[in-house]
Amino acid sequence: MGSLSIWHWLIVLLIIVMIFGTSKLKNMGKDVGEAVKNFKDAVNTDEQQPKKPE
Repeated sequence: MGSLSIWHWLIVLLIIVMIFGTSKLKNMGKDVGEAVKNFKDAVNTDEQQPKKPE
C-alpha cells in the first residue's frame, strides 16, 4: 500500500500540466537543462586549470 501505481503518477502529471501549462513546463525544463550544462562546464574548467603550488 506504500507504493504508488502508474495511475497515481499519471494523475499527478495531469494535474501539474493543468496548473502550469505546457509552455511553462517547457521553459522550466529548458532552464534546468541550461543550469546543469553550465554547472558541468564550470566543473570541467576548474579541473583543467593547473594547481599552483604555494
